Amino acid sequence: MLIISLLSFVDKSTIKGCKHTDYLIKYGYLTPQNPQTGALRTEESVSYALKRLQRMGGVNETGKLDEATKHLMTLRRCGVPDNVGMGIGARRKRYALQGSKWAKKDLTYRTSSYPRGLPTHQVDDQVYKSLEIWSKVTPLTFTRKDYGKVDLDIKFARRSHGDGNPFDGRGRTLAHAFFPQYGGAAHFDDEEPWSIEVPDGVNLFQVAAHEFGHSLGLAHSDVSTALMAPFYRGYQKYFELSRDDVGAIQELYGTKSSNKPIKPPTRDPTLRVPKICLDSTVDAVARLTDGLTYMFKGKHYYRLNGYGIDPGYPREISWDWAGLEGPIDAVVHWDNGFTYFFKGEFYYKFHNFRLIYAKLITEGFRGIPNDVDAVFVWGGNGKTYFFKGNEYWRYTDRKVDFGYPKPLTVWRGLPAKIDAAFKWRNGRTYFFSGANYYRFHDNKFKVDEGYPRNIGNWWLGCPDKTENLHQGGTGVEDGNMRQHTPSLESDVNQDDELVLVTQADDNTSDQPISASVNLKINFLILIFSLFINLGS
Repeated sequence: MLIISLLSFVDKSTIKGCKHTDYLIKYGYLTPQNPQTGALRTEESVSYALKRLQRMGGVNETGKLDEATKHLMTLRRCGVPDNVGMGIGARRKRYALQGSKWAKKDLTYRTSSYPRGLPTHQVDDQVYKSLEIWSKVTPLTFTRKDYGKVDLDIKFARRSHGDGNPFDGRGRTLAHAFFPQYGGAAHFDDEEPWSIEVPDGVNLFQVAAHEFGHSLGLAHSDVSTALMAPFYRGYQKYFELSRDDVGAIQELYGTKSSNKPIKPPTRDPTLRVPKICLDSTVDAVARLTDGLTYMFKGKHYYRLNGYGIDPGYPREISWDWAGLEGPIDAVVHWDNGFTYFFKGEFYYKFHNFRLIYAKLITEGFRGIPNDVDAVFVWGGNGKTYFFKGNEYWRYTDRKVDFGYPKPLTVWRGLPAKIDAAFKWRNGRTYFFSGANYYRFHDNKFKVDEGYPRNIGNWWLGCPDKTENLHQGGTGVEDGNMRQHTPSLESDVNQDDELVLVTQADDNTSDQPISASVNLKINFLILIFSLFINLGS
């Protein structure tokens, strides 16, 4: 079937190049062409699309791809399309409503993942303020929940993050949100230079307030001074909603009533203790594409930061890895971007949060047993290892290496049973058994001195056992603890810096450096020192 290019039909002063066409398609001004029909776009339709973009951006409506329009296309902006809720003809009101709204006035929210460059408590304060500007002019209230399902899930992520709308890195698309009928979630590009109350970077409060407008049912406005305009206007020290914004949100939810607005997060002198602190055994651990550490236990998983468990966790595994139900046996992340979950006789291949397929272990990993205990990539040689019971298997090029399985006792200092293992950001391998973990020295091929340590204290930020813990409450939280700052496994000591491993990958030994080589080197150094002393 003959396919005729858009550019062969449309005046080149109207639009130039695929990137400009892609922009108009991405933000809702043009519909994607069906490659099976070869349908053409007229010059008038493209000119009209450009005029609508120009009106939205507050530039001259020429219908041509002039310099002002090209510049408009480079600006930082919201990732939500601009045509949602817009009529073809003139509109009585400048703002636009998407067409769905929440059927209730009391909404819950949670920040399930935080940006890397800002303290979590400051992010919480900005999220609270961003929601508060909407509650001040409507009957809406917002309550923060750390556990369970919420109405508004807030997430900072990079590139592909599981919703089919990948971010593009620093610049252009800052964030996007889903309208009420699609769940109300708001996602922010973690590669942006987010800032708080300073002119530099991208102001988190203003962008968040805009995205929450979408989460409540507002589309983009073509009033350039409105918060709901699609383009980022830069930091405004004294910010307030425009008349256009207020009129839009009140048309959906009515005017302010006697309902109380959201309460800011309080710093309670007592902290709620996650249930995992009472039993810190884990099923699996992995460091995934985003560089963060995830622990899996039962039906839930926890994301960790430098101080313990990220706020908003645990979450159910099935919420984010659709098609996979906990508990799992093991998980491993490969450098090619794929993550493999093992459960019983099956394994599940994911790319980020998207399931690629599920297969029998006997089909995809021949020679590997079912019901494995742990899977990890060892820093000593980059190969994948499977542990089960008192044996382990080394896996290379889609097959088990010759001579395996071998006894677990080869790994000196490890306990008889391993629950989980993974390679952390410092290149070291960590093994988890019961309530303890072991750091392995890849050069000496034995557990480091000073181990095992307690998982709860060093990874999860749990209180010491000497703290006065009380089992109370229900669900995923049990008890309280006195607020304190625990010592965590941050591994920033000098002895934890990345070890460069000499690899003797001969398929016969898992130890990367021969002891005889070290003896020869030390002997030569001794002879050289004696020679220098005799000569002087």
